[in-house]
Parts: sequence; structure tokens; C-alpha cells
Amino acid sequence: MKFLLSIFTICFTLPIFAQKTKAEDFGFRHLQILYNSDTVDILIKSKKGEELKRKPFFLFCQGSLPQPLIKKNGAKLYSVFPFETDSLEKDYHLVIISKPYIPLVAEANTLGPDFIYLDPKTGKIPKNYSNRNLLDYYVDRNLKVIDFLEALPYADSTKLIVAGHSEGSTIASKLALKSEKVTRLIYASGCPFGRIMAMIGQDRATETDTDSTRYGESEFDYWEQVVNDKNNMDDSNGDTNKATYDFSEPAIHYLEKLTIPVLICYGTKDFCAPYNDYLHVEMLRQQKKNFTFKAYIGLEHNFFPLTANGQPNYDQFNWNKVANDWWRWTKQK
Repeated sequence: MKFLLSIFTICFTLPIFAQKTKAEDFGFRHLQILYNSDTVDILIKSKKGEELKRKPFFLFCQGSLPQPLIKKNGAKLYSVFPFETDSLEKDYHLVIISKPYIPLVAEANTLGPDFIYLDPKTGKIPKNYSNRNLLDYYVDRNLKVIDFLEALPYADSTKLIVAGHSEGSTIASKLALKSEKVTRLIYASGCPFGRIMAMIGQDRATETDTDSTRYGESEFDYWEQVVNDKNNMDDSNGDTNKATYDFSEPAIHYLEKLTIPVLICYGTKDFCAPYNDYLHVEMLRQQKKNFTFKAYIGLEHNFFPLTANGQPNYDQFNWNKVANDWWRWTKQK
């Protein structure tokens, strides 16, 4: 399956006094718009008591995988955002947008591996999702969502923060290039040289010898097949060729054109770290003063340290520190 895992999902326990089935039951506002006849679900998380206070929006573009935004299991709610939102809620209304044709709310035990939603009739990822799981679909849809949000009475349209993690960082960077409404960009755990380079890097990290674990070489074969049929929308092996091709356009092409403040953050043990290091070098060479780089030493793709055998140590959760760093950066002049 040609997917890249994106966000580590945490869970916490909520007091359950009645069956919770709606986004509002979990402390979110749930809004909907139509985009090209598709229903788009939008969740807004605000500081309690300040739901109608005029604040800027903080739009978070999540990574890959067709997961419902709200995943629950009895008294447990799996995180919608990968971090506690308290600090960011002080100054912003937080926004996250659903994946196309994926239910907003689902019981975790009905989902597939990595909380992927599978069509109950076919046992496969919904075709309507795969047909829309494309970079430009997400960017253009999010532009419409921004227009909708900024017309709300509690919107402060003088500022708009857009953040993206993993695949979401590519969406966020192209969105920032296309929209003058975006005033700051946070690019987290992305691969500035595109998805295929991330896939090659991920496979190279698991190779152990020169003969039997040539995983990276197989990605070149896959990429050649994608390039030769780049508009193919067959999703039988995971992402479509078109999705892989479009997301493999190097995000550095979007980033280097930006003049707004940009924060690049990543773990130095992420398989994409060398590409972000190169981006840092290149922005220094171009004397781009609007870029800030934050490298988290010894952390991986989701900001966990690694154990002695190279596996993420899930006992040391750093996402909240990362989110606090984001909040402090957005307040800098």
C-alpha cells in the first residue's frame, strides 16, 4: 500500500453521561459547506466561553490517510488534533477539515488498520475519497473554506495562520502561495522535495544490507511506473498514481516564493530531516529573512525520541511542546 503514515493518534477519557454521537458532544462546532457538490465538514475548537469572541483562525491541515476526524471507543476519544489545543485557543479559533467522503464520527472498532475508514460494503477505501484525494482538490477546497470562515461574525480576518503536518504541510504550503489571506505558515515534518523522496528516504532507513533489503530501489521502479501513467486514478494499490505524482511536486517550489513568515519544524531523526536541512541551507543562500527553522534534536516524524533499537518511544510525548512553540512563534512580530 503506497501510503505514508502521518499523525500519531492519542486518546483520552471523557466523562460519558449520555451517548455522544455529534461533534458538539465533544466540544466542537460543526459547520458544513458545499464544494463542487461535495459536503465538507468543518470542526472549530474554541476556548470555552469565547466561542463568539472575534479571533483569527488557525487552520490545521492534517496528514494522509482517510480517517474520520472524531474516533471514539466507549469513554475514550481519540485526538482530533495531535496536540492539546489550550495554548493556541488563547488567541485563535482552531479549524480542521474532514477528508472527502469519510464519516465525521466513527467508532474506532469499526475502522481498519491505522483507523482507516473502509466502505462496509466493499471493505475497501471509498472510491469517492480516492477520486478526490488530490493536492489541488484539497488546496482549492480549503480556499473555499477560508472564504466561508472569514465571513463569520467572530472571524478576525486580519490574520490567518495555516499549519500542516506531513502530507498536510504540502497542502498548507501551496495554499499559502495561492491565498493572500494566509499571513503565516507552519510547515511541520514535511518533505520539501516531494512525496516520492519521503518514500525513498523512509525505505532507505529500513535497509540492512545490499542484497535482500533493496527497498529504496523498489521505489524508483514504482516512481517510473507513476510517471509513465501519471493521471491514472486506479486506487487498488493504495494512493492513485495522480495523487503520488501531484504530491511529489517539490514543496520547495511553493515555499521559496513566499514572503510571509514561515516556520519550518521537524525532528532530526525524521527520514525527511536531510531535505529540511537542505531547505535551511538554501533559504540562507537566498537570504530569505522570512523563514524560521526549528529542528527538534533526536526526534522522529511525530516528535517522539527513538529507543536503542530505532523505534519511537511513545512514553515521551512532545506534540504539546511543539504546539506551544507554534503558539509562541505566531505571537512574534
